[in-house]
Amino acid sequence: MTPAGADPPAPRPGPPAGSGADDPAGLAHLRGADPVLARLIDAVGEPRPARRTPAGDPYAALIWTIVGQQLSARSARAINARLLGRFGGRAPTPHEVLDDDPDALRVAAGLSRAKTAYLRSLAEHVLDGSLQLERLPELPDEEVVAELVAIKGLGPWTAQIFLIFHLQRADVLPTGDVGIRRAVQRAYDLPGPPGPEQLTRIAAPWRPHRTLACRFLWRSLDNAPG
Repeated sequence: MTPAGADPPAPRPGPPAGSGADDPAGLAHLRGADPVLARLIDAVGEPRPARRTPAGDPYAALIWTIVGQQLSARSARAINARLLGRFGGRAPTPHEVLDDDPDALRVAAGLSRAKTAYLRSLAEHVLDGSLQLERLPELPDEEVVAELVAIKGLGPWTAQIFLIFHLQRADVLPTGDVGIRRAVQRAYDLPGPPGPEQLTRIAAPWRPHRTLACRFLWRSLDNAPG
């Protein structure tokens, strides 16, 4: 706890997430810290690829993340492709999102009304300066999350996925991710998917490489029967 009247030391952003084979220190840590996870790593071989969002474009990355909320990867890719197709194969700019008719955009891309509203809210925050995307890579994880969840439709899961796949932070645990919860339930033989507190306790030995652990957990779902 910081003494009264003193400024807390500013935490530094985490390092980029390693990709497994090119992060031997992270891999060795996970193997030594958790025997259950070590067996899972042996079983799945390679982790899920590190980057999914458009490289170098935080706005496009946030669009991708909003589109992917509560959807399978296949459905998210299909909707994102239709959205980009409406704008000549690229992500729309904030001005283009707001200039487009919301209902026409929703129907053309196959978006829900809620996600259409979320995309418009994101565009408004970027244009009025309340979200400064160029600052996000400089901020520690907690501050990135705080900046993003202030926007309608961007909850903790969206912010954590942005941290993992766009900013490539090394120690992120998306406790609300359905896939991670299901993978942990299977790997640890739990009666049901763990809640946030239980998942945080299970993942404690993985620190500071929780992102890498999650990528192996996601991969285990790719390999799972059925």
